[in-house]
Amino acid sequence: MFVLDAHQDIAMNALSSGRDYREHTILKRRREAGTSIPEQAGIATTGLPDALIGRIAIVFATLFVEPHRIQEQYGVQGFSNQTYKTPSEAYALAMSQMDYYHRLADEEPRIRLLRHQSDLAAVLATWADDQPFEKRLHGMAVLIENGDSIVEPKQFEEWYERGVRIVGPAWVGTRYCGGTKEPGGLTRLGEELLDVMANLNAILDLSHMAEQAYYEALDRYSGSEIIASHSNPRKFRDTDRQLSDDMIRRLAERDGVIGIVPYNNFLSEKWATGERAPGTVPFSLVIDAIDHICQITGSASHVGIGSDYDGGFGAASIPEGLDSVSDLITIANGLREHGYSTGDIDQIMSGNFLRKLRQALPA
Repeated sequence: MFVLDAHQDIAMNALSSGRDYREHTILKRRREAGTSIPEQAGIATTGLPDALIGRIAIVFATLFVEPHRIQEQYGVQGFSNQTYKTPSEAYALAMSQMDYYHRLADEEPRIRLLRHQSDLAAVLATWADDQPFEKRLHGMAVLIENGDSIVEPKQFEEWYERGVRIVGPAWVGTRYCGGTKEPGGLTRLGEELLDVMANLNAILDLSHMAEQAYYEALDRYSGSEIIASHSNPRKFRDTDRQLSDDMIRRLAERDGVIGIVPYNNFLSEKWATGERAPGTVPFSLVIDAIDHICQITGSASHVGIGSDYDGGFGAASIPEGLDSVSDLITIANGLREHGYSTGDIDQIMSGNFLRKLRQALPA
């Protein structure tokens, strides 16, 4: 058994906070103690050594840049050197993050970018039962989060050539669609972008899309692969950032997969309203969120893990019993105790998102 984590902001953390993905989280925490980084980005939870120890074979690694306007508009602290005011600025920043992934893969023999079927096969072969730990590879499929870094729909072809295989058009609202806290549907540019993506068989990521845009994208997208890389059910946190039961069902009808986020603010209304004592958000809520999707869709085929770790929050904001990405594998134990079969657990831990990735990667 291994894990596929469908959402990590690895390059953004490297370029905004100086976090080297090749370092263990313990080293990051020691180095950052007494600095402003933990306050801004949270206590570090990700790193290649942690991922390999935790049997994370594959991550969907993002290109995430932040609109400069949200810092004033929503009163949040942003990542100052990864913010943009124009599409060309967004493109340049995201391309720097893409360059980071290419350098990482060139310099670290254990990391492989997943651009073709052969790349995926090479990574998975190292996770066979007869392979030693030191031989294991860590695969990265690149995901654009926030479509504003795509200058115009046709330009996505350049991103695809560089290795992007997954696109989430929204974060807040973008030129392509409504997003979190900013309602709206697909724009004309958004419709064109979906058409270009479908022609390339890219994976569409619905996370962060406003409800109207979400439904319109499900109806319009002619590509076969659709996911919500990091979204939780509204049953646990009733905001537009999460998915209603109907949104979950509609995505399952397209054979989509939803990545559960082990983040307190997405799992607990009590946490969101200020009750933040240790143990406020128990590990069992992660299992409950996964189980809710299984119950709503009638199977274990439409849910996985999209941790979003180090995505603006850290170890102090994740459920009890979890400390870093190395602990995500313990979700399998929780599912087993909940009565899930080995086959269903394999699907949830990696198989469902792996199915989407296999179907999308070119030969």
